[in-house]
Amino acid sequence: MADEERDSGLTLDEITITDEATIRRAVGAAAIGNVTEWYDFGVYSYLVVTITKVFFTDLPPATATVYAFAVFAVSFLVRPLGGLFFGPLGDRIGRTKVLSITVILMAAGTTILGLLPGYATIGIAAPLLVLLVRLIQGFSTGGEYGGAMTFIAEYAPDRRRGFLGSWLEFGTLTGYALGAGLVTFLTWILTPEQLVSWGWRIPFLLALPLGAVGLYLRVRLEETPAFQAMLQSSEAKEGTPTGRAFRLIFTKYWKQMLIAGGVIIAWNVTNYVLTAYVPTYVTETLPPEDRISETASNLLQIAVLVILMAVITFLGRLSDRIGRRPVLMIGSVALVVLGLPSVLLLRMGGVGSTFLGLLVMGLMLVCFSSTAPSTLPALFPTEIRYGGLSITFNLFVSAFAGTAATVIGALVLTTGDLNWPGYYLMAAGAVGAISVWLLAESARKPLAGSRPAVSSEAEARALIAER
Repeated sequence: MADEERDSGLTLDEITITDEATIRRAVGAAAIGNVTEWYDFGVYSYLVVTITKVFFTDLPPATATVYAFAVFAVSFLVRPLGGLFFGPLGDRIGRTKVLSITVILMAAGTTILGLLPGYATIGIAAPLLVLLVRLIQGFSTGGEYGGAMTFIAEYAPDRRRGFLGSWLEFGTLTGYALGAGLVTFLTWILTPEQLVSWGWRIPFLLALPLGAVGLYLRVRLEETPAFQAMLQSSEAKEGTPTGRAFRLIFTKYWKQMLIAGGVIIAWNVTNYVLTAYVPTYVTETLPPEDRISETASNLLQIAVLVILMAVITFLGRLSDRIGRRPVLMIGSVALVVLGLPSVLLLRMGGVGSTFLGLLVMGLMLVCFSSTAPSTLPALFPTEIRYGGLSITFNLFVSAFAGTAATVIGALVLTTGDLNWPGYYLMAAGAVGAISVWLLAESARKPLAGSRPAVSSEAEARALIAER
């Protein structure tokens, strides 16, 4: 075997071996933060009509809904600041420490939102406090998702990074389904008056135990193998200095930022159209004869989410076999071709056509959700991976995706054209297709600046033999 190692030019010491139990704990620790984040997102999205009644009571219903979405969108404006702060910090002091901070802030913000008094009690201060809480949540979220992608990617073996990365978005779907499911249950058992009076608070308050679980899982894990290897190679107590991180990200890796940004736009515009805008679109925006009830909308969304949960890890595994680019390109082209038809199905009204429209939209989304978490980390080297991902992800999400519900709502309101969600999806798909075309294939390869990664010594020896 020593001869094989010499012949291949690769030795066991040059391969990162992480046992399966540690990998599973790492994936779970990263995913639970996403559950917490998207639980809050699901709760807010499905309670937006109720929230307008609690915090925007002096406005006409249509205008109040736009204001509620605007408060939601404003939190995205500070996400780049969170990315700029937490991302380079994660490259300097470590992934685990920063991810522990962000999960605390996210869970605390959601819990505080559930304790706020309404407009009837404190007047204009109520929506201003909601805005403040959303800003805190947006700031913490700016450091969460890029770090979670980094965390899983750096723990995952090269040949299974797509499959393991897809569990991050499985956490997203789980959190959203939990939030939507709980709101639907409360809507079913409570009267509208009870829901506005006190019932809306329950889902927000339940975020605290979710955050506690996430914190417990994260503090028990060591730093990622890639980050530890970087520290050992530099013999420094900390990772990349913040100034150097910013210089590398914005001067050397700006092309990678743009390519990643295009994928992020296609992925997250689809995501926020489906999860943030469509629930209100099918219950409030469409003409009365084409609307469905709020309960029916919630149940259909949950059904689609469950289907996506069943599909997502299979697509992640498929990307390990055939590559990331084919799966991402299918999603991009599908958005261009099927974006408008999916919205036209929603406009037909009725439970059946609405479900089909949601399902088409969801299947386009899952092409990105299953594959992007393992694709994007490969664009940046270990020394700036957390910062590069966090800054890029939040800049493009904030500018183009987080504002999608607000912009589409305003365009529909001012133009009267109900097809705007479809136009948005088509444009996002075109941007995604161009970016995927420029993207280098990363499946089954080591991360940039990292050693080959496997999950057992036997796999490491097989890799040496292949070389």
